[in-house]
Amino acid sequence: MDPTRDFVKNIKRVVFKVGTAVVTRNDGRLAIGRVGAIFEQLEELNSQGYEIILVTSGAVGAGCQRLKYRRLLNSSFADLQKPQVEIDGKACAAVGQNGLMAVYDSLFNQLNITSSQLLVTDNDFKNPEFRTQLSRTVNSLLALRSIPIFNENDAISTRKAPYEDSTGIFWDNDSLAALLAIELKADLLVLLSDVEGLYSGPPSDPNSKLIYTYVKQKHQGVITFGDKSRVGRGGMTAKVKAAISAADAGTPVVIASGYVSENIAKVLEGQRVGTLFHRDAHSWVTLNELSAREMAVAARECSTKLQSVSSEERSKILCGIAEALEENETVIKVENDADVAAAREAGYDESLISRLVLNHAKISTLAKSIRKIADMEEPIGQILKKTELAEGLILEKTTCPLGVLLIIFESRPDALVQIASLAIRSGNGLLLKGGKEARCTNAILHKVITAAIPETVGEKLIGLVTSKEDIPDLLKLDDVIDLVIPRGSNRLVSQIKSSTKIPVLGHSDGICHVYVDKSANIDMAKNIIVDSKLDYPAACNAMETLLVHQELSSSESFQELLDELSQGGVTLYGGPRASSMLNISEAKSFHHEYNSRACTVEIVDDVKSAVHHIRRHGSGHTECIVAEDVETAEYFLHQVDSAAVFHNASTRFCDGMRFGLGAEVGISTSKIHARGPVGVEGLLTTKWILRGNGHIVKGDEGVDYTHNNLVVLTEQ
Repeated sequence: MDPTRDFVKNIKRVVFKVGTAVVTRNDGRLAIGRVGAIFEQLEELNSQGYEIILVTSGAVGAGCQRLKYRRLLNSSFADLQKPQVEIDGKACAAVGQNGLMAVYDSLFNQLNITSSQLLVTDNDFKNPEFRTQLSRTVNSLLALRSIPIFNENDAISTRKAPYEDSTGIFWDNDSLAALLAIELKADLLVLLSDVEGLYSGPPSDPNSKLIYTYVKQKHQGVITFGDKSRVGRGGMTAKVKAAISAADAGTPVVIASGYVSENIAKVLEGQRVGTLFHRDAHSWVTLNELSAREMAVAARECSTKLQSVSSEERSKILCGIAEALEENETVIKVENDADVAAAREAGYDESLISRLVLNHAKISTLAKSIRKIADMEEPIGQILKKTELAEGLILEKTTCPLGVLLIIFESRPDALVQIASLAIRSGNGLLLKGGKEARCTNAILHKVITAAIPETVGEKLIGLVTSKEDIPDLLKLDDVIDLVIPRGSNRLVSQIKSSTKIPVLGHSDGICHVYVDKSANIDMAKNIIVDSKLDYPAACNAMETLLVHQELSSSESFQELLDELSQGGVTLYGGPRASSMLNISEAKSFHHEYNSRACTVEIVDDVKSAVHHIRRHGSGHTECIVAEDVETAEYFLHQVDSAAVFHNASTRFCDGMRFGLGAEVGISTSKIHARGPVGVEGLLTTKWILRGNGHIVKGDEGVDYTHNNLVVLTEQ
């Protein structure tokens, strides 16, 4: 549930308004299927105890379509040659209202719902006695579980030009719905439209953004509305005017699409659907808060400035950030302590809490890694290849930043620092969305880091996304954001990949294996296994499965290996063979990442069986073989298809800092662009630079291609 919409938990009486564009098709006929789907949702709400009031448009449009059809049938050929006179709108209303209610009543009857019709005019509401009686009648109908259906009685309304005259107590069915919501003391008004809600510009404009919460002080006067409704009187302008009126009077309003399946249910579940109007909305948001698009565009603009400064200046920025972290260690730890305390109170696993903690040692390590990144060779503009295509025509393949990165990570606040440092060194703009568990820590780290970025570049180079509700909007910005890197569970990575057109650099589960071959040095194997599992059990490069050659399974050496793990507090689970042999609980799945002091043990026939097991159950992260037989080791190294494969070394070495990358934005298990620990190089792409002297193709006539590879000179 969106926290700004938790008020829906307490609502009972709801007014729904369906516009003409919702209840009719493009040809003017009633959209029976769409209306039926809406009524099914209303029936479900009615059965749950909600009090439902319906305001409908569409009578004039439906009547006009029917009368035009009748006139066509009754016209002679000569009549059809004459100019066609517009049919009287009031006659259309009278005919359409009858047909509309007949359809509505039939649909509700199919759902065992009793509906009731109430036609009103603007003049009715000038009478206080009418208002009192209206309230009594509606209350009686609702008590009987009947759904009152309101419409303006256009057939007898004294309004001279109903499509233009906006004077009076109400002037269309949107304003009527707002009036009724106030008059009948509704808890919520839902205006169903043919678009998802209110946009920052015309919905057809790809740069327009759906506004989830309307804030009068922020949005009034700066919103550009699209065209008027294809049918009916008002379109979005009328809906917004009605919504503001009702919200100011105390009735929350949601403008949402009547076309989307189950949208009504989503609104009442508090999901972030449509545009919310609420009189307290101004207190929920910062008026100068950037939208998702504005944040991404600002990051791109700042990245352009960052790329224009020298390598030395970018290094200086990083050194300033390292100093700022050390100088602000106390305040950082205060905020981090608050996050850790909240996590413990919430009952989070110790593995998550260990990732959340940011102590003196971690801060010192972060500062050290930032300085190492600052001292790295300039990554931007490196010439990777230089070719003479023809005499005087030189082609260079060079490195350049990707542009804007969106990194979504979970509970490790130190990741924010590492990622920001790599982005600055590689000249990229950055948007960061951390886990809610580290909210306070992420906020202070972002503040410290951006304060160290000079005005010539701009602090908006790095944006901090604070609400997960903004992620869907960010994932739509394939024209601004160049790469998404989700750091977290396999479920998170899969969700991101299925929700965006932006390229995703996937880091999924860290199901790392250690295989102990029959030729292994057992003392070495003990050390590697213990380190791989216990050095940092919550890390993605910690061992999760131990595979042991069958010839070792009955030896004392094997038992010694297990004893080392048990003494370290590791809970052992077995595969089918190991569980029966060792009398331990069988693992529910080989494809499981514990992130704690637990692991799976299994017996395999030989190195080929180990490789087969890893291919079938692994996640492509990091694998290790402990073996003295070189041929066996080489087979394992070349046959295992993972991002990192080690011989006689702990899986914990799979880390950007330990690889000499300074830091990492994550460990990629993808095979495209970057794989394994992703440092600065993984945040770069290439571009081709061609230098000529008036060269033209002209069908390749007269072009003498040489394609000579030239020596690339490195700067001393």
